[in-house]
Amino acid sequence: MMQDKAKEKKKKKQDDIKPDEELLQAQEAERDPEAELEAMKDKYLRTMAEFENYRNRTNQEKSDWIRHASQELALKVCDVVDNFERAIAQAKEEDLETPFGKGVLLIEKQLLNALENEGVKRIEALGEEFDPEFHDALSHIPSEYDENIVAAIIKNGYTMHDKVIRAVQVAVSNGKLNIAQEE
Repeated sequence: MMQDKAKEKKKKKQDDIKPDEELLQAQEAERDPEAELEAMKDKYLRTMAEFENYRNRTNQEKSDWIRHASQELALKVCDVVDNFERAIAQAKEEDLETPFGKGVLLIEKQLLNALENEGVKRIEALGEEFDPEFHDALSHIPSEYDENIVAAIIKNGYTMHDKVIRAVQVAVSNGKLNIAQEE
């Protein structure tokens, strides 16, 4: 009797199935297990590739943030180094021989070493040909240099890991001075 009731329930369930559902069940039954496995493998590989790309992108963004913060700090320290140079240039030679003067020179050297350890280097420009990638021309002046050669440095420039973080502000030569012009 129980078997009859179970058979009746099964038959009733089959009768309740709609034609669309029958089609879906038939399609599922016809599916090749190997094709399903291949589709799942493909989906897995694509998901893993997306995750790897996401991880790489977030690591690159984090690295860029750190580099940008380091760059900002390096520029501020570069300004301090430039001010030390200006102060030392104004000092008399005998003042630099005092313990105070020697201390100032040591501090400047220490700042330069700290910058160098972080990959920051001064751009050497005096006497070099003008290069807009590294130099900002603020003026043209007559000088002992040929035309288009950096004749004076107005503000030092720096690179960090071979990338310009501040261009050198320079005065570019108009050409050699004539002795007749000087008189």
